[in-house]
Amino acid sequence: MATLRAFFWILVACFLAIEAQAKPIGVSYGRVADNLPSPTEVIAMYKKYNIGKLRLYQPDADVLNALKCSGIEVIVGTLNADLASLAEGIGPAQDWVDANLKPYYPEVNIKYLVAGNEVVPGDLAGYVAQAIGNLQRVLLSYNMNILVTTAVPLNILGSSYPPSSGAFSDSTKANMVSILQVLNNNQAPLVIHPYPYFAYAADPVHIKLDYAQFASPSPVVTDGTLKYQNMFDAMVDAFYAAMEREGFSNLGVIVGETGWPNAGNGEITTPQLAQTYNKNFVNKILAGIGTPKRPHCPLDGYIFAMFNENQKAAGVEQHWGLFNPDQTPVYPLF
Repeated sequence: MATLRAFFWILVACFLAIEAQAKPIGVSYGRVADNLPSPTEVIAMYKKYNIGKLRLYQPDADVLNALKCSGIEVIVGTLNADLASLAEGIGPAQDWVDANLKPYYPEVNIKYLVAGNEVVPGDLAGYVAQAIGNLQRVLLSYNMNILVTTAVPLNILGSSYPPSSGAFSDSTKANMVSILQVLNNNQAPLVIHPYPYFAYAADPVHIKLDYAQFASPSPVVTDGTLKYQNMFDAMVDAFYAAMEREGFSNLGVIVGETGWPNAGNGEITTPQLAQTYNKNFVNKILAGIGTPKRPHCPLDGYIFAMFNENQKAAGVEQHWGLFNPDQTPVYPLF
């Protein structure tokens, strides 16, 4: 009885921490590096800088244990390599949840499970909808209040300009419709990765830097009655338009990644430019401002990423971090 009472009060303390410390901005915790602080130190950094949400790309016992009773809201991902197994049936999905989520929930405030990261388009895309469905059924059977979704890049869209023309490409449409049907049934949002940086880097002559960085003093794009002052909003609304085109007008999105590299591509990747983009993104999220298409739908958003990661490919891939591995900020943000 004493043990049960102690466990009860541990859970109460966890829920109070979650309620008291929850913040609306998130940062992805990428770990492709060999020189990062320990998970305990990293979670202390999230709390120090009032970062209330964390995205973890795959389950990690050390990280999840460090997150217990932290009050931080968590998105956990599966490995892409696990999708085929998870799509096979309830058994493999139950084994996965038993091993990777059940030991930590609800002491870790896991809100979403992302089944597959940017596998559409690709060879694994056909497994995603079934994997989501199997995992969601297991979680419901365990009374675990976690929604299952997947994460997709902008290139699933065959058309994105102007935003109202947003449509899935021929190679992604069938898989995306299957995925959206499952998400719609479960009332789960789609995780999207809009990156104005990549559009600007590909065409800096025709795309204005201030438009890519939330810094334009006036609208740059007019699409019917809607006016766009920044490219981020235009990208998100293109996703909305693509979903609506397939009949999913009530589905929401989570911005699972966005950001600006602080080095790696000359004068368009400096700490100052990264600071400007990410600061303006934070201000948008904190203000609860939606997009021109859905102005009354505040976005849930995550900056990529917490650290510069030295084991990623050379160039911009190593320079998305808000912090250096020694825990010093690359530039002031929070």
